[in-house]
Amino acid sequence: MLSSLFMLPAFVALSVQAPPPPPPPPQTPETYDNSSRATRPLTFNSDGTFQISVFNDLHFGENAWDSWGPQQDIYSVKVINEVLERESPDLVVLNGDLITGENTFLENSTVYVDQIVGPIVQRDLPFASSFGNHDYDFNISGEAILAREKRWPNSRTRSMVPGRQAGVSNYYLPVYPPECNKCGCAPEMLLWFFDSRGGFYFQELNADGTRQPQPGWVDSSVVEWFRATNARITARFGKTIPSLAFVHIPTNASLALQTEHGPNGINPNRQPGINDDYPLAQQAQGWCPDGRNDASCAYGGQDVPFMQALVRTPGLIGVFSGHDHGDTWCYKWDHLVPGMSVAGNGINLCFGQHSGYGGYGHWIRGSRQVRVSREMLKKSWEAETWIRLESGKVVGSVSLNSTYGTDVYPATPDDMTYCPTLIVGRW
Repeated sequence: MLSSLFMLPAFVALSVQAPPPPPPPPQTPETYDNSSRATRPLTFNSDGTFQISVFNDLHFGENAWDSWGPQQDIYSVKVINEVLERESPDLVVLNGDLITGENTFLENSTVYVDQIVGPIVQRDLPFASSFGNHDYDFNISGEAILAREKRWPNSRTRSMVPGRQAGVSNYYLPVYPPECNKCGCAPEMLLWFFDSRGGFYFQELNADGTRQPQPGWVDSSVVEWFRATNARITARFGKTIPSLAFVHIPTNASLALQTEHGPNGINPNRQPGINDDYPLAQQAQGWCPDGRNDASCAYGGQDVPFMQALVRTPGLIGVFSGHDHGDTWCYKWDHLVPGMSVAGNGINLCFGQHSGYGGYGHWIRGSRQVRVSREMLKKSWEAETWIRLESGKVVGSVSLNSTYGTDVYPATPDDMTYCPTLIVGRW
């Protein structure tokens, strides 16, 4: 077994000498107040609004054996604090790549969760995660991250679809009216979370000693669960319930929309946001239709069932993704894009902001905000969204309504920030 381990890529941290864990947050799960608002069912506020702060691609845990790795994590915590000081979310979403798994040690690969959620716990906020491709590697898994999260009572992350192929973070959260916060009440909004998987299987090697890759798309078993569960909820309450969805890796529809009209197809005033990751990386990238992952195929189309399920879900306002650090726009998918087999129904496909100092790129860090209103949902399925930057500024503020895509907004500056201890030329 040892001989095969030495065939792992050099950047995978082997379980030989674990670095010291990052500093814990001021509170611990044992001392946390379980009666706090963070442990109660999600409800709209008395003013009729519900706001979500989305943090994408935090990438904690890079190179713990060097000075710049832990320093990045300190700055990432600062980003979370800066955003939460200026926003008042009712839920914090950690939308994939919480940890850079290929740099972690088996003994302490998930301790970074405590560092990530520290600012959230200190503010008595609930949080929910969707896991990303870097959250799955030889020394880390979505199951282990979930177990670490569940030490905190305000974690809402669940795993509702069993099976090796499903991934872990597939679940939904209901949001109730303010006067009703118990099971049995009719929810006024649903939040769907999907695991796009990717990365590598935990502690599994190929015959040649290389890591065993995990498929990078929402599995068909999850698609069936989504369809059946949504149908059951709709039948139970006798109405369509508006919803939002979160998944780390975007679908092929985002790539098709981005490239339909060439590199300048994302209009900076109609779809404000940066568009530096061109072309973007979508689900099933690099996989063949027959399931091979040998660099012989660009895209296998395995996310088609998921895209079909999304557009066939009435009331689904938007799908929010990360993964491509240099893209921060929203696009209304309302037509059949050339080369696609699935036509959009007007659903909004949005990227967040690269939130962490780990991971590639120097784009200014921040967090996408999403706010919905009970009164507005009674009239139409729409939401407000904007990005709060670590500088305190707000960019990309838009209304995801019936006219989004034709309305004109200010362009988003393509600003950069740098961690002072980073090695120049590392990327």
